[in-house]
Amino acid sequence: MNPPPSGARDVRRRGELQARLLTASILVPGVLYAIYLGGLWVLGMVIVVTLLAQREFYGLIEDKGVHPLKGFGLAAGAALPVVAYLGNEYHATVSMTMTLLIVMLAQLGRRRISEALASISGTFFGVFYVGWLLSHAVVLRQFYDQIVEREGVEGAAALGFAPESGAFLLTYTLAVVVLCDAGGYFAGNAYGKRKLAPRISPSKTVEGTIGGVVTGTLGGLATKALFDLVWGELSMGLSWGAALVFGVAVSGLAVVGDLVESLLKRDAHVKDAGAVLPGMGGILDRVDSPLLGIPGMYYMMLFYVFLRVD
Repeated sequence: MNPPPSGARDVRRRGELQARLLTASILVPGVLYAIYLGGLWVLGMVIVVTLLAQREFYGLIEDKGVHPLKGFGLAAGAALPVVAYLGNEYHATVSMTMTLLIVMLAQLGRRRISEALASISGTFFGVFYVGWLLSHAVVLRQFYDQIVEREGVEGAAALGFAPESGAFLLTYTLAVVVLCDAGGYFAGNAYGKRKLAPRISPSKTVEGTIGGVVTGTLGGLATKALFDLVWGELSMGLSWGAALVFGVAVSGLAVVGDLVESLLKRDAHVKDAGAVLPGMGGILDRVDSPLLGIPGMYYMMLFYVFLRVD
């Protein structure tokens, strides 16, 4: 089959870009508003996203002929953000251990033993890859509570953290990963020549990746500047130097997260994990970068606080 003429490709790209921008204009305000409200709004958003993204993930491995314990996997994945909301990441980790045990026990009662290894692995990885990683959005939004639990109210105040500091941290992280993705897309189309990982994602280039890291980092710094100007008490806990370093690190994690999901889709021989979002594919296609970026930001912040306390 001959490739479409360049004019047709340009028209298709413009159509996809317009659909992507329209979808983003609807999603971004809603996500930011949920972050602003915090609490059950963030929890509810994370649960919905987890269920949709994990369902798409199980669809990918079913395309490989594996039959995961889908119902239990979805329930376990949705439960992890709730556990994180009521406790912390430690309780979510304990829940993951229990999940693996239950998956193994449930597999003992299934008739198909020839695919036991694949079924156990696929079910559990879906819970970990989507549910456990996304549950960090809940604890990052509640980061103040994590600091108070370790250092007390006075200690949190001395470190520059206010009760709503988590709203800044989660907004900062999402700004980095979203703008890294957008910057990589535009820089790759404009300047991309050298392939980054041609066997995994033929469209990704070294130039696009560099552009994505630069725009993601600048987006994080811009978010820091905006909060310093309007809600300075929320962003005091993150210095400008840390905002710069974390911007580069989270952008790098976003690129890796994108490549990991591309690897999974390549193995399943599909272009997109779903078609829920016009111009963007599925939910999993949109959260692939935050899946690593959000946990990375959370643990870097814990380490950053640990260094400042000592």
